[in-house]
Amino acid sequence: MTHIRIATRRSPLALWQAEYVSAELQKLDPTVTTELVKIVTKGDKILDVPLAQVGGKGLFTKEIDEALFDGRADIAVHSMKDVPTELPEGTAIRAHPKREDPRDAIATITGGNMDTLPEGAKIGTSSLRRIAQLKSKYPSFEFVSIRGNIQTRLSKLGEEVDAVILAAAGVCRMGMGDKMHQFIDTDLMLPAVAQGTLGIQTRDNDDVINALVDQMNDPETVLRTKAERAFLARLEGGCQVPIAAFATLDGEQLLLKGLVGDVNGETVIAREIEGLAIDGEAMGIALADEILDAGARPILEALYAEQ
Repeated sequence: MTHIRIATRRSPLALWQAEYVSAELQKLDPTVTTELVKIVTKGDKILDVPLAQVGGKGLFTKEIDEALFDGRADIAVHSMKDVPTELPEGTAIRAHPKREDPRDAIATITGGNMDTLPEGAKIGTSSLRRIAQLKSKYPSFEFVSIRGNIQTRLSKLGEEVDAVILAAAGVCRMGMGDKMHQFIDTDLMLPAVAQGTLGIQTRDNDDVINALVDQMNDPETVLRTKAERAFLARLEGGCQVPIAAFATLDGEQLLLKGLVGDVNGETVIAREIEGLAIDGEAMGIALADEILDAGARPILEALYAEQ
């Protein structure tokens, strides 16, 4: 019998994700027992400041990494869009289960999509990625920073903001998809890197646990995630930077779209690349280099200097 301690954040969504992984592990091996190790991260503590102003990488993962590293937990469950591209030595993201809906979704006071919102509508989001993309398409919108879990952010609708943007994966996992009025097509707004993807992190030397966790990999999700995260790594980006990427598979072919924007919505540099899925990581690097050469380098340098 194997007992597995699962490190997770304390939010309702994070707990749902950890419970999901727990159930999947027990399907693979009915003798497995689990317990949740609930951890408060720096990103969870600072709710009155936009993430971009907090700065740094690993805002939602550092304390979880420490629990894994010092032996308080055996595995960790993350939303991959929050995970830095560099992990602590001796650990790795071992598995990506099947990806949930990668899109963004919006709840509005009009009950319709963004096109039905009034001029000057207040949009609740703290994501520079969302702001950079939407400002270029809806210049009259005002963006209001809101933080907290899904329920907290939705409670601001009609009181502080006219619309709230959330990751579709989160609201779907929490059974709240009916609260959304528009699932935003990726042609309108590219999602965060690996949005909708879970990552199961383990210690490299835990052979028994690793053999079990390896079985949770979804091959398509793995290929798409590797390409998107290679793009992010080349740009040295984190979840607080206006970087977006989205990979799709058609047989053995992979299409990767990526962009870098400035927070004023004045410049959005978007490109795409297509090739064999097995070359996804090299494609991510090549796409990042193309976007850097097209003008993204000074945008990112200015943003990193502010953090």
